[in-house]
Amino acid sequence: MVTMKLLHSKKNWIFDMDGTLTLAMHDFSSIKQELGLPGHLDILTGIGLLPKEEAEEKHKKLNAIELKIAKQAQASPGTHDLLRKIREGANQLGILTRNCFENAVETLHAADLIRYFSQETILCREHAEPKPSPEGIFKLLRIWNADPKETLMIGDYIYDLDAGKSAGVETVYIDPTGNFPFKEHATYSVKRLDEILSL
Repeated sequence: MVTMKLLHSKKNWIFDMDGTLTLAMHDFSSIKQELGLPGHLDILTGIGLLPKEEAEEKHKKLNAIELKIAKQAQASPGTHDLLRKIREGANQLGILTRNCFENAVETLHAADLIRYFSQETILCREHAEPKPSPEGIFKLLRIWNADPKETLMIGDYIYDLDAGKSAGVETVYIDPTGNFPFKEHATYSVKRLDEILSL
């Protein structure tokens, strides 16, 4: 059976940002310590359990920490090659990140990736319930009037893969180490984004 390459069979491409489009730079354990959050919960879940005023203060501190990281962002190997190829076709490009919108845009500017994306399809924690919720994917599908079967979710963590699965879209798992601890949750696995061009 001959299969179509993903580049030709998928029209709607949704990317995680940090650790996917850009090199992973977040030290989540240190960020939790700096914010005084429990180590066994992810950052947004930990903040979400706090009283409203305290949560708002933690979000401000988190945004400031992430802004410093955003200003140093670098594109992952193969990112530009893949995005250029996607843009050559009549394809949709979007981002679904747990980051805040201001820092997402700053990250894309620093990594020279902003030109590939329209701001309307950069969805952040202000726009949808954070991954692993599929809400952001559903929102992008509505914006594009898109078919889930023609859509791909690409990310470096189980939250990205579970969000894609819950939304009924295929997933690509990127892990530069090649260890792929969440491989069973993904449709495809790659070490570099440009490897997708041969899938």
